[in-house]
Amino acid sequence: MTPPPPDAVAIAPVVEELCREAAPILAGHRRMVLPSRDRVIQMVEEIRSVFFPGYFGEPDLRDELLGYYVGSALARVVRTLEEEVCRAIAFCDKHDHETCAHCSAFAAGVTKRFVARLPVVRRLVASDVEAAYEGDPALKSRDEAIFAYPGIFAVTSQRIAHELHLLGVPLIPRIITEYAHTSTGIDIHPGAAIGERFFIDHGTGVVIGETSRIGDRVRLYQGVTLGAKSFPLDENGKPIKGIDRHPIVEDDVVIYAGATILGRIVIGKGSSIGGNVWLTHEVPPGSKVSQEARVDR
Repeated sequence: MTPPPPDAVAIAPVVEELCREAAPILAGHRRMVLPSRDRVIQMVEEIRSVFFPGYFGEPDLRDELLGYYVGSALARVVRTLEEEVCRAIAFCDKHDHETCAHCSAFAAGVTKRFVARLPVVRRLVASDVEAAYEGDPALKSRDEAIFAYPGIFAVTSQRIAHELHLLGVPLIPRIITEYAHTSTGIDIHPGAAIGERFFIDHGTGVVIGETSRIGDRVRLYQGVTLGAKSFPLDENGKPIKGIDRHPIVEDDVVIYAGATILGRIVIGKGSSIGGNVWLTHEVPPGSKVSQEARVDR
């Protein structure tokens, strides 16, 4: 046997140590059962191809094949979602997904309700495209928004994730929104509730927290944060989860670049929040809030 070169890396002790560190993660599981991030992302792409046939997926789609194309794509979505939800539930509940009847029944029910909601989600996404076209003078066509606008991609992904979030699905909604976050720089929690005709222009650096509530016809620009002012703590000093802590933005509000809005405050209908404003108090309807300009002479 040829001896290893003198600079060869001895991996055996490293493997042993890594396995020892990973052992607590596997505790309570007969084997590792996790949803597949790649399959979840592919499922989102399938749904986008159903929402906008010909734009994504098959580029040369003919009218007579539309029904077949949409049907086959949805069939793949159903298969993928049912299995990945089953895996997510099994992992969180420490069960074997192949033998857990509860996990399978939950996944089947969730998938059925989710697919039934897709026409509603599609109409919301179409309204977002319309808002982008009407709100951005640089946009030459709705096609450009669908193909290329990061805000449309991020919001479409969040709307899909939000439906799964409402259905109580763990892990998968966050995989979807963090994929969009990585791709666009726009971070929208799947728990945020967003009305129709929502437009994020440019988008980089936008953050929308879990309990945010956004009305209809709202427009945000890059760098906007809808965040929490503080985190109430329990008796052990840890943040209390599940409480409303992010802003409510009512209909027809515009929030310009760099604005930071914190806490469970209401931004009244028809208000305009200027660039780089720091806001922690409620704003009545029709308000115009701006950072005071100062010129040093």
